[in-house]
Amino acid sequence: MAHIHLCWELGGGLGHAGRLKMLALALQERGHRVSMSLRDLVQTDRVLADLDVPVLQAPVWLHQAMGVPPAQASLAEILFLCGYLDPGALRGMVRGWRALFQQLQPDLVVADYAPTAILAARCVGLPSASVGIGFYSPPAGRALPPLRDWEALPAARLHNAETRLLQTANAILAEHRAPPFRWGAELLLGDQQLLCTWPELDHYARQDAGTRWLGPSFLPQTGEPPQWPPGEGPKVFAYLKSAHPDHEAVLAALVAEGCRVLCYLPEIAAGRPPPVNSPLLHYARAPVSLQEAYREAALCVCHGGEATLVQALLAGVPVLLLPMQAEQFLMSRQVERHGAGLNAALLARPTDWRRQVRRLLSEAGWRQAAQSFAQRYRGFDQRQLALQLVDALEAQLA
Repeated sequence: MAHIHLCWELGGGLGHAGRLKMLALALQERGHRVSMSLRDLVQTDRVLADLDVPVLQAPVWLHQAMGVPPAQASLAEILFLCGYLDPGALRGMVRGWRALFQQLQPDLVVADYAPTAILAARCVGLPSASVGIGFYSPPAGRALPPLRDWEALPAARLHNAETRLLQTANAILAEHRAPPFRWGAELLLGDQQLLCTWPELDHYARQDAGTRWLGPSFLPQTGEPPQWPPGEGPKVFAYLKSAHPDHEAVLAALVAEGCRVLCYLPEIAAGRPPPVNSPLLHYARAPVSLQEAYREAALCVCHGGEATLVQALLAGVPVLLLPMQAEQFLMSRQVERHGAGLNAALLARPTDWRRQVRRLLSEAGWRQAAQSFAQRYRGFDQRQLALQLVDALEAQLA
Protein backbone atom coordinates (compact mmCIF):
# COMPACT_ATOMS: atom_id res chain seq x y z
CA MET A 1 0.00 0.00 0.00
CA ALA A 2 1.07 3.58 -0.65
CA HIS A 3 1.89 6.55 1.56
CA ILE A 4 -0.17 9.54 0.47
CA HIS A 5 0.51 13.03 1.81
CA LEU A 6 -2.42 15.48 1.88
CA CYS A 7 -1.59 19.22 1.80
CA TRP A 8 -3.38 22.52 2.36
CA GLU A 9 -1.45 25.77 1.89
CA LEU A 10 -3.69 28.72 0.89
CA GLY A 11 -7.17 29.95 1.74
CA GLY A 12 -9.18 29.99 4.95
CA GLY A 13 -12.04 28.21 6.69
CA LEU A 14 -12.53 24.59 7.62
CA GLY A 15 -13.57 23.34 4.18
CA HIS A 16 -10.05 22.32 3.17
CA ALA A 17 -9.44 20.30 6.32
CA GLY A 18 -12.90 18.74 6.12
CA ARG A 19 -12.38 17.61 2.54
CA LEU A 20 -8.95 16.16 3.35
CA LYS A 21 -10.33 14.39 6.42
CA MET A 22 -12.95 12.57 4.33
CA LEU A 23 -10.28 11.60 1.82
CA ALA A 24 -7.90 10.44 4.56
CA LEU A 25 -10.54 8.16 6.08
CA ALA A 26 -11.33 6.60 2.69
CA LEU A 27 -7.62 6.07 1.96
CA GLN A 28 -7.12 4.42 5.34
CA GLU A 29 -10.01 2.06 4.66
CA ARG A 30 -8.15 0.88 1.56
CA GLY A 31 -5.06 0.22 3.66
CA HIS A 32 -3.02 3.27 2.62
CA ARG A 33 -0.79 5.23 4.99
CA VAL A 34 -1.79 8.90 5.23
CA SER A 35 -0.08 12.03 6.55
CA MET A 36 -1.11 15.69 6.41
CA SER A 37 0.41 19.17 6.35
CA LEU A 38 -2.05 22.00 6.98
CA ARG A 39 -1.99 25.78 6.86
CA ASP A 40 -3.81 26.08 10.20
CA LEU A 41 -3.39 23.57 13.02
CA VAL A 42 -5.46 25.50 15.58
CA GLN A 43 -8.86 26.05 13.96
CA THR A 44 -8.78 22.58 12.40
CA ASP A 45 -7.96 20.71 15.60
CA ARG A 46 -11.59 20.09 16.53
CA VAL A 47 -12.43 18.82 13.05
CA LEU A 48 -9.45 16.45 12.95
CA ALA A 49 -9.34 15.39 16.61
CA ASP A 50 -10.58 11.86 15.89
CA LEU A 51 -8.38 11.32 12.81
CA ASP A 52 -5.43 9.02 13.43
CA VAL A 53 -2.83 10.49 11.07
CA PRO A 54 0.28 12.65 11.60
CA VAL A 55 -0.67 16.31 11.10
CA LEU A 56 2.18 18.78 10.48
CA GLN A 57 2.42 22.52 9.95
CA ALA A 58 2.61 23.35 6.25
CA PRO A 59 5.30 25.78 5.07
CA VAL A 60 3.35 29.00 4.44
CA TRP A 61 4.12 32.57 3.37
CA LEU A 62 4.24 34.94 6.35
CA HIS A 63 5.33 38.20 4.72
CA GLN A 64 3.78 41.14 2.90
CA ALA A 65 4.24 41.34 -0.85
CA MET A 66 4.58 44.88 -2.18
CA GLY A 67 3.37 46.20 -5.52
CA VAL A 68 0.45 43.79 -6.07
CA PRO A 69 -2.87 45.45 -7.07
CA PRO A 70 -5.42 45.48 -4.22
CA ALA A 71 -8.06 43.73 -6.35
CA GLN A 72 -6.35 40.71 -7.87
CA ALA A 73 -7.27 40.06 -11.51
CA SER A 74 -6.30 36.36 -11.64
CA LEU A 75 -4.95 33.51 -9.58
CA ALA A 76 -1.47 34.57 -10.71
CA GLU A 77 -1.83 37.87 -8.85
CA ILE A 78 -3.19 36.03 -5.79
CA LEU A 79 -0.07 33.87 -5.83
CA PHE A 80 2.09 37.00 -6.00
CA LEU A 81 0.77 37.76 -2.52
CA CYS A 82 2.03 34.34 -1.38
CA GLY A 83 5.68 34.48 -2.44
CA TYR A 84 5.54 34.06 -6.22
CA LEU A 85 6.86 37.49 -7.21
CA ASP A 86 10.42 36.23 -7.53
CA PRO A 87 12.41 33.00 -7.00
CA GLY A 88 14.38 34.42 -4.08
CA ALA A 89 11.20 34.84 -2.04
CA LEU A 90 9.85 31.43 -3.02
CA ARG A 91 13.01 29.37 -2.55
CA GLY A 92 12.74 29.08 1.23
CA MET A 93 9.18 27.73 1.15
CA VAL A 94 10.10 25.18 -1.52
CA ARG A 95 13.04 24.11 0.64
CA GLY A 96 10.62 23.60 3.54
CA TRP A 97 8.28 21.43 1.45
CA ARG A 98 11.21 19.41 0.09
CA ALA A 99 12.48 18.77 3.61
CA LEU A 100 9.01 17.67 4.66
CA PHE A 101 8.78 15.23 1.74
CA GLN A 102 12.29 13.94 2.47
CA GLN A 103 11.32 13.23 6.07
CA LEU A 104 7.95 11.60 5.27
CA GLN A 105 8.89 9.80 2.02
CA PRO A 106 5.37 9.85 0.48
CA ASP A 107 4.51 8.11 -2.79
CA LEU A 108 1.99 10.75 -3.86
CA VAL A 109 1.25 14.36 -2.90
CA VAL A 110 -2.40 15.50 -2.95
CA ALA A 111 -2.87 19.27 -2.82
CA ASP A 112 -5.95 21.19 -1.71
CA TYR A 113 -5.01 24.76 -2.76
CA ALA A 114 -1.32 23.99 -2.19
CA PRO A 115 0.63 25.20 -5.24
CA THR A 116 4.02 25.26 -3.51
CA ALA A 117 3.56 21.64 -2.46
CA ILE A 118 2.95 20.79 -6.13
CA LEU A 119 6.00 22.82 -7.16
CA ALA A 120 8.23 21.12 -4.57
CA ALA A 121 6.91 17.68 -5.52
CA ARG A 122 7.86 18.36 -9.14
CA CYS A 123 11.32 19.44 -7.98
CA VAL A 124 11.95 16.05 -6.38
CA GLY A 125 10.12 13.90 -8.93
CA LEU A 126 7.07 13.07 -6.80
CA PRO A 127 3.70 12.63 -8.57
CA SER A 128 1.00 15.06 -7.49
CA ALA A 129 -2.75 15.50 -7.73
CA SER A 130 -5.09 18.36 -6.83
CA VAL A 131 -8.47 18.17 -5.14
CA GLY A 132 -10.90 21.00 -4.48
CA ILE A 133 -13.46 23.48 -5.74
CA GLY A 134 -13.44 25.24 -9.10
CA PHE A 135 -11.96 28.53 -7.90
CA TYR A 136 -8.45 27.15 -7.33
CA SER A 137 -8.86 24.31 -9.85
CA PRO A 138 -8.82 26.39 -13.05
CA PRO A 139 -9.26 24.96 -16.56
CA ALA A 140 -6.23 22.99 -17.71
CA GLY A 141 -4.18 23.65 -20.85
CA ARG A 142 -4.88 27.36 -21.16
CA ALA A 143 -4.09 30.71 -19.57
CA LEU A 144 -5.51 31.44 -16.14
CA PRO A 145 -8.97 33.03 -16.53
CA PRO A 146 -9.77 36.49 -15.14
CA LEU A 147 -11.39 36.61 -11.72
CA ARG A 148 -12.99 39.99 -12.33
CA ASP A 149 -14.46 39.51 -15.79
CA TRP A 150 -17.08 42.17 -15.14
CA GLU A 151 -14.30 44.76 -15.32
CA ALA A 152 -12.46 45.90 -18.46
CA LEU A 153 -9.12 44.36 -17.54
CA PRO A 154 -6.28 44.89 -20.04
CA ALA A 155 -5.32 41.60 -21.68
CA ALA A 156 -1.67 42.56 -21.18
CA ARG A 157 -2.13 42.62 -17.41
CA LEU A 158 -3.38 39.02 -17.33
CA HIS A 159 -0.69 37.86 -19.75
CA ASN A 160 2.13 39.60 -17.90
CA ALA A 161 0.99 38.22 -14.55
CA GLU A 162 0.95 34.64 -15.80
CA THR A 163 4.29 35.12 -17.53
CA ARG A 164 5.90 36.34 -14.33
CA LEU A 165 4.29 33.53 -12.32
CA LEU A 166 5.75 30.96 -14.72
CA GLN A 167 9.17 32.64 -14.71
CA THR A 168 9.29 32.43 -10.90
CA ALA A 169 8.12 28.83 -10.65
CA ASN A 170 10.22 27.61 -13.59
CA ALA A 171 13.35 29.25 -12.20
CA ILE A 172 12.95 27.06 -9.10
CA LEU A 173 12.32 23.98 -11.25
CA ALA A 174 15.43 24.73 -13.32
CA GLU A 175 17.54 24.76 -10.16
CA HIS A 176 16.43 21.17 -9.58
CA ARG A 177 16.62 20.13 -13.24
CA ALA A 178 12.90 19.43 -13.25
CA PRO A 179 10.66 19.97 -16.30
CA PRO A 180 9.12 23.46 -16.52
CA PHE A 181 5.44 24.35 -16.36
CA ARG A 182 3.82 25.48 -19.59
CA TRP A 183 0.71 27.03 -18.03
CA GLY A 184 0.13 28.71 -14.69
CA ALA A 185 -2.77 26.33 -14.07
CA GLU A 186 -0.35 23.40 -13.80
CA LEU A 187 0.99 24.91 -10.59
CA LEU A 188 -2.47 24.49 -9.03
CA LEU A 189 -3.57 21.26 -10.71
CA GLY A 190 -0.55 19.00 -10.41
CA ASP A 191 -0.37 15.85 -12.52
CA GLN A 192 -4.06 14.98 -12.01
CA GLN A 193 -7.01 17.32 -11.45
CA LEU A 194 -9.86 16.06 -9.25
CA LEU A 195 -12.54 18.74 -9.61
CA CYS A 196 -14.96 18.67 -6.68
CA THR A 197 -17.87 20.73 -7.93
CA TRP A 198 -20.77 20.73 -10.42
CA PRO A 199 -21.37 22.98 -13.45
CA GLU A 200 -24.00 25.04 -11.59
CA LEU A 201 -21.38 25.95 -8.96
CA ASP A 202 -18.29 26.30 -11.14
CA HIS A 203 -16.60 29.66 -10.69
CA TYR A 204 -15.38 29.70 -14.31
CA ALA A 205 -18.58 28.38 -15.96
CA ARG A 206 -16.38 26.09 -18.05
CA GLN A 207 -17.96 24.31 -21.00
CA ASP A 208 -15.27 21.70 -21.71
CA ALA A 209 -16.91 18.49 -22.87
CA GLY A 210 -14.26 16.37 -21.19
CA THR A 211 -14.58 17.95 -17.74
CA ARG A 212 -15.12 15.36 -15.02
CA TRP A 213 -17.51 16.78 -12.44
CA LEU A 214 -17.10 14.81 -9.22
CA GLY A 215 -19.39 16.93 -7.05
CA PRO A 216 -18.74 19.07 -3.97
CA SER A 217 -16.80 17.56 -1.10
CA PHE A 218 -17.56 18.91 2.36
CA LEU A 219 -18.19 17.82 5.92
CA PRO A 220 -21.94 18.11 6.58
CA GLN A 221 -22.52 20.84 9.17
CA THR A 222 -23.39 19.29 12.50
CA GLY A 223 -24.54 21.39 15.41
CA GLU A 224 -27.39 22.24 17.69
CA PRO A 225 -30.99 21.52 16.63
CA PRO A 226 -32.67 24.55 15.03
CA GLN A 227 -34.71 26.74 17.40
CA TRP A 228 -37.23 28.70 15.36
CA PRO A 229 -39.04 31.73 16.76
CA PRO A 230 -42.75 31.09 17.34
CA GLY A 231 -45.35 32.34 14.87
CA GLU A 232 -46.75 31.68 11.42
CA GLY A 233 -44.29 33.36 9.08
CA PRO A 234 -41.88 31.55 6.74
CA LYS A 235 -38.75 30.12 8.36
CA VAL A 236 -35.45 31.56 7.15
CA PHE A 237 -32.01 30.31 8.12
CA ALA A 238 -29.23 32.92 7.98
CA TYR A 239 -25.51 32.34 8.34
CA LEU A 240 -23.95 35.79 8.29
CA LYS A 241 -20.83 37.64 9.39
CA SER A 242 -20.80 41.17 10.75
CA ALA A 243 -18.03 42.16 8.31
CA HIS A 244 -20.63 42.36 5.53
CA PRO A 245 -21.96 45.95 5.52
CA ASP A 246 -25.57 44.88 4.81
CA HIS A 247 -25.98 42.10 7.36
CA GLU A 248 -28.03 44.30 9.71
CA ALA A 249 -30.26 45.68 6.93
CA VAL A 250 -30.96 42.18 5.60
CA LEU A 251 -31.93 40.86 9.05
CA ALA A 252 -34.18 43.88 9.57
CA ALA A 253 -35.85 43.27 6.20
CA LEU A 254 -36.49 39.61 7.02
CA VAL A 255 -38.14 40.58 10.30
CA ALA A 256 -40.17 43.36 8.63
CA GLU A 257 -41.51 40.79 6.13
CA GLY A 258 -42.73 38.62 9.00
CA CYS A 259 -40.12 35.87 8.60
CA ARG A 260 -39.13 33.70 11.53
CA VAL A 261 -35.36 33.93 11.38
CA LEU A 262 -32.79 31.58 12.86
CA CYS A 263 -29.41 33.30 12.52
CA TYR A 264 -25.94 32.02 13.25
CA LEU A 265 -23.67 35.04 13.40
CA PRO A 266 -20.32 34.00 14.93
CA GLU A 267 -19.64 37.41 16.45
CA ILE A 268 -22.96 37.29 18.34
CA ALA A 269 -22.19 33.77 19.51
CA ALA A 270 -18.90 35.15 20.84
CA GLY A 271 -20.69 37.82 22.89
CA ARG A 272 -21.17 40.87 20.64
CA PRO A 273 -24.57 42.63 21.00
CA PRO A 274 -27.05 41.62 18.29
CA PRO A 275 -27.57 44.09 15.42
CA VAL A 276 -31.36 43.55 15.33
CA ASN A 277 -33.64 42.58 18.21
CA SER A 278 -37.05 41.03 17.55
CA PRO A 279 -39.23 38.16 18.81
CA LEU A 280 -39.05 36.90 15.21
CA LEU A 281 -35.25 36.58 15.32
CA HIS A 282 -33.34 33.94 17.27
CA TYR A 283 -29.52 34.03 17.37
CA ALA A 284 -27.94 30.59 17.67
CA ARG A 285 -25.16 30.37 20.24
CA ALA A 286 -23.37 27.64 18.31
CA PRO A 287 -23.34 26.27 14.74
CA VAL A 288 -26.70 24.85 13.69
CA SER A 289 -27.41 21.44 12.18
CA LEU A 290 -27.99 22.48 8.57
CA GLN A 291 -29.66 19.23 7.57
CA GLU A 292 -32.35 19.77 10.21
CA ALA A 293 -32.71 23.50 9.54
CA TYR A 294 -33.16 23.06 5.79
CA ARG A 295 -35.98 20.54 6.26
CA GLU A 296 -38.19 23.45 7.36
CA ALA A 297 -36.57 26.56 5.87
CA ALA A 298 -38.20 28.48 3.03
CA LEU A 299 -35.02 30.47 2.36
CA CYS A 300 -31.32 30.49 3.22
CA VAL A 301 -29.30 33.71 3.55
CA CYS A 302 -25.52 33.34 3.48
CA HIS A 303 -22.32 34.68 1.94
CA GLY A 304 -21.84 31.87 -0.58
CA GLY A 305 -19.61 29.53 1.42
CA GLU A 306 -19.63 26.15 -0.27
CA ALA A 307 -20.94 23.86 2.48
CA THR A 308 -23.79 26.17 3.56
CA LEU A 309 -24.82 26.95 -0.02
CA VAL A 310 -24.59 23.42 -1.42
CA GLN A 311 -26.54 21.84 1.42
CA ALA A 312 -29.32 24.41 0.95
CA LEU A 313 -29.62 23.61 -2.75
CA LEU A 314 -29.47 19.86 -2.15
CA ALA A 315 -32.45 20.38 0.18
CA GLY A 316 -34.28 22.39 -2.50
CA VAL A 317 -34.03 25.67 -0.56
CA PRO A 318 -33.39 28.88 -2.57
CA VAL A 319 -30.68 31.26 -1.39
CA LEU A 320 -30.08 34.97 -0.93
CA LEU A 321 -26.33 35.38 -1.38
CA LEU A 322 -24.22 38.20 0.04
CA PRO A 323 -20.69 37.43 -1.23
CA MET A 324 -17.75 39.01 0.55
CA GLN A 325 -14.93 38.23 -1.91
CA ALA A 326 -14.34 37.17 -5.51
CA GLU A 327 -14.53 33.43 -4.89
CA GLN A 328 -17.98 33.76 -3.29
CA PHE A 329 -19.12 36.27 -5.91
CA LEU A 330 -18.29 33.96 -8.84
CA MET A 331 -20.11 31.02 -7.29
CA SER A 332 -23.09 33.21 -6.35
CA ARG A 333 -23.29 34.48 -9.92
CA GLN A 334 -23.45 30.91 -11.19
CA VAL A 335 -26.26 30.04 -8.78
CA GLU A 336 -28.24 33.07 -9.94
CA ARG A 337 -27.68 32.14 -13.60
CA HIS A 338 -29.33 28.80 -12.85
CA GLY A 339 -32.23 30.52 -11.09
CA ALA A 340 -31.83 28.97 -7.64
CA GLY A 341 -30.72 32.11 -5.82
CA LEU A 342 -30.12 35.83 -5.91
CA ASN A 343 -26.63 37.32 -5.96
CA ALA A 344 -27.07 40.48 -3.91
CA ALA A 345 -23.76 41.90 -5.15
CA LEU A 346 -25.43 42.51 -8.51
CA LEU A 347 -28.36 44.48 -7.08
CA ALA A 348 -28.69 48.24 -7.52
CA ARG A 349 -27.67 50.44 -4.60
CA PRO A 350 -29.26 51.43 -2.33
CA THR A 351 -31.00 48.06 -2.13
CA ASP A 352 -34.63 47.55 -1.19
CA TRP A 353 -33.98 44.43 0.89
CA ARG A 354 -37.64 43.89 1.78
CA ARG A 355 -38.51 43.74 -1.91
CA GLN A 356 -35.75 41.20 -2.58
CA VAL A 357 -36.86 39.02 0.33
CA ARG A 358 -40.45 39.23 -0.90
CA ARG A 359 -39.38 38.17 -4.39
CA LEU A 360 -37.50 35.12 -3.16
CA LEU A 361 -40.37 33.98 -0.95
CA SER A 362 -43.29 34.73 -3.29
CA GLU A 363 -42.00 34.02 -6.81
CA ALA A 364 -42.19 30.26 -7.40
CA GLY A 365 -39.31 30.13 -9.89
CA TRP A 366 -36.60 30.37 -7.23
CA ARG A 367 -37.82 27.37 -5.26
CA GLN A 368 -38.54 25.42 -8.42
CA ALA A 369 -34.95 25.93 -9.62
CA ALA A 370 -33.57 24.90 -6.22
CA GLN A 371 -35.79 21.82 -6.19
CA SER A 372 -34.70 20.94 -9.72
CA PHE A 373 -31.09 21.15 -8.52
CA ALA A 374 -31.93 18.85 -5.61
CA GLN A 375 -33.65 16.37 -7.91
CA ARG A 376 -30.79 16.43 -10.41
CA TYR A 377 -28.30 15.39 -7.73
CA ARG A 378 -30.62 13.23 -5.69
CA GLY A 379 -28.68 10.38 -4.16
CA PHE A 380 -25.37 12.25 -4.18
CA ASP A 381 -23.32 10.75 -1.40
CA GLN A 382 -20.17 12.12 0.20
CA ARG A 383 -18.82 8.67 0.94
CA GLN A 384 -19.18 7.58 -2.69
CA LEU A 385 -17.39 10.74 -3.75
CA ALA A 386 -14.51 9.94 -1.36
CA LEU A 387 -14.25 6.46 -2.84
CA GLN A 388 -14.17 7.92 -6.37
CA LEU A 389 -11.29 10.14 -5.32
CA VAL A 390 -9.42 7.16 -3.88
CA ASP A 391 -10.01 5.18 -7.10
CA ALA A 392 -8.51 8.02 -9.14
CA LEU A 393 -5.47 8.31 -6.86
CA GLU A 394 -4.88 4.57 -6.91
CA ALA A 395 -5.07 4.58 -10.69
CA GLN A 396 -2.49 7.36 -10.77
CA LEU A 397 -0.17 5.39 -8.50
CA ALA A 398 -0.58 2.28 -10.62
